[in-house]
Amino acid sequence: MLRSITGFAVRRPLIVILAWVAVVAAGFGIGTGVFDRLTSDTGIVPGSESAQAEERVDDAAPQPDTFTAVVTGASAGALEAGLADVATLPGIASVSPPLPSDGGDAVLVEIALTPGLEDDGEGEAAAAAERLESIDAASVVVAGGPLSDVEFSETAQEDVARAEMLTMPVVLILLLVVFGGLLAAGLPLLVAGVGVGATFGILFAFSQVTDVSVYSIQITTMLAVGLAVDYALLMVSRFKEERRTVPDVREAVLRTATTAGRTVVFSGLTVAVALAGLVVFNDPFLRSMGLAGSAVVLADMVAALTLLPALLAKFGHRISPTRERSGDGVFARVARGVQKRPVLTLVTTAAALVTLAVPVADMHISQGDPRMLPTSTDTRELWTQLGTHFPEQARWTGDIEIVASAPTGSVEGLRSAVEDLPGIASVEVVPLTDDLTGLAATPAGDAEGAAAQDAVRAIRSMSLPYEVQVGGDTAVLVDYQAMLADRLPWAIGLVAIGTLALLFAFTGSILLPVKAILTNLLSIGAALGMVVWVFQQGHLAGLVGADGLGYLHLTVPILVGAIAFGLSVDYEVFLLSRIRERWLAGDGAHGSVVAGLQRTGGIVTAAALIIGVVFAGFVFGGFAPIKAIGLGLVLAIALDAAVVRMLLVPATMTLLGSRNWWLPRPLRRVHERLALTESVEAPSATEPTGPDGEREPVLVR
Repeated sequence: MLRSITGFAVRRPLIVILAWVAVVAAGFGIGTGVFDRLTSDTGIVPGSESAQAEERVDDAAPQPDTFTAVVTGASAGALEAGLADVATLPGIASVSPPLPSDGGDAVLVEIALTPGLEDDGEGEAAAAAERLESIDAASVVVAGGPLSDVEFSETAQEDVARAEMLTMPVVLILLLVVFGGLLAAGLPLLVAGVGVGATFGILFAFSQVTDVSVYSIQITTMLAVGLAVDYALLMVSRFKEERRTVPDVREAVLRTATTAGRTVVFSGLTVAVALAGLVVFNDPFLRSMGLAGSAVVLADMVAALTLLPALLAKFGHRISPTRERSGDGVFARVARGVQKRPVLTLVTTAAALVTLAVPVADMHISQGDPRMLPTSTDTRELWTQLGTHFPEQARWTGDIEIVASAPTGSVEGLRSAVEDLPGIASVEVVPLTDDLTGLAATPAGDAEGAAAQDAVRAIRSMSLPYEVQVGGDTAVLVDYQAMLADRLPWAIGLVAIGTLALLFAFTGSILLPVKAILTNLLSIGAALGMVVWVFQQGHLAGLVGADGLGYLHLTVPILVGAIAFGLSVDYEVFLLSRIRERWLAGDGAHGSVVAGLQRTGGIVTAAALIIGVVFAGFVFGGFAPIKAIGLGLVLAIALDAAVVRMLLVPATMTLLGSRNWWLPRPLRRVHERLALTESVEAPSATEPTGPDGEREPVLVR
């Protein structure tokens, strides 16, 4: 099948190249329209009690969006004139009287927007902020509401642009070092560019039917670049190797497709399955990330199997073949060293990874606050000013909002009961309609702390003669945590079953897929533990330009886990592909591991280094959740390539021996139907030789 697909690309390279040019043109021409349709909403659970409570309040008494200004060092006349001008601007519903600070050196003003404005009143708020900032004062800081929403989105987009600007030159240099030629190094980058164009087109298509988060476009774009380079690196490396023994360029491309192409197929499918697990979660952000991420991975896979062979068929004669090396290389020596002490290697590396994962037990997730933004943003500066001059106002998370289906005069018992709960400081009754009443409960401490969350659960469990729904930021977090607890087992099950099935089809083994999942979980747990240690607990946070926040944003653990798992299995497939080839060639249980690691160690290391550089660009951004995701992925990739692939995999496969490839007879027929089964041709004089002089098998459909 792969030979047939690639055969068309080899016979008609111009048609395939022009088809992909059209895809890229559509992606960059039409697909970039997705940037006008992005949303910054995360942590939402549609249909939850908190969402229903918010909808009831909005329907009964729509609340206007507001933003805040803190002015210091302004004269009374300048302040009065500025506020009067703001009150007359279109879309401004009201301007509060200035509230002086306790020290009298600052005033706080709340500006309310007219409900129902286009784009949530972003333009009207920006015009008002511009007038406020023109007041003759020592400082004027304006943020909140739609202004902060815009800052969150713009910071995220700037992080992507900065990451691409920083990482792409480094990636090109690394590819030049790996391949030693501009053409061979340029092909992976070309495929990566195609992947980005396809990504924009896919995300634009998804934006027509569902919300697409500004954060998902960051992550999927960088994932498209990283995987495109990985797959192209694998294919071009194998092509250069085939060229050493196959003079005909087109035949070398076809042989590359039947070997490395098979690896790309299973690798792409396993990464897509890992990301598809996000679809299970009832969060539009995670769901769109899962759908778009899976589609992007498959687009990269198709490009590697069609566009890249077409380019190789057209220009492959200009790419020099690799030189044949004799004797053991560094990776073979590492494998032999591990095989001498497999138990010691397994125990020590597993213990080290488990130790790094310990902080995960202390992980605390949150919807976040302005500290996630750079200090240069107005939202972060407003947070600082509020903490300095108006500490009682410095709350990013709002009140617990209670909606009671009862008249105002009938909720006194509920108000009293809520006020008596631990963790509640005060309760205010807010009439909504004749038969609907709101109550705003102010938490005594951290609005996302255990006491506030317990209060939400206690209110929901109260037995009352009328219906009560609890909303607000604290309730949203409670509902999100409940959703994660409910859906996480299903997501894990989907990913585990899909990965086991694909690795079974790829390897023809039932033990290797289980081993792959267990070892991958170790590296992912260790990476998450380090993210908690840095971003939540604050250790060495200054080295990455961050602060210890006391929490992780609620999207970070899920995204790091899903993407890191997919990439870990990606490298597992790279390694097992060559080990399996050598096993089929008769190298034996130990020899196949040594030869496989020697032949793929350089590719896995280069691929991990390149995609690590891509995600490292996130660490230099300004938005804390993106920095945390970047650090988590860089650590997961580094641990997987350096520890799992080089130490744990050789140790476990050495201990299992020939049992690595054990397969019960009833499952052999199943494997033959699922796998892209290869048969081994008789070796010829022109076939490549292995490290011990034996002939390398040629694998065909």
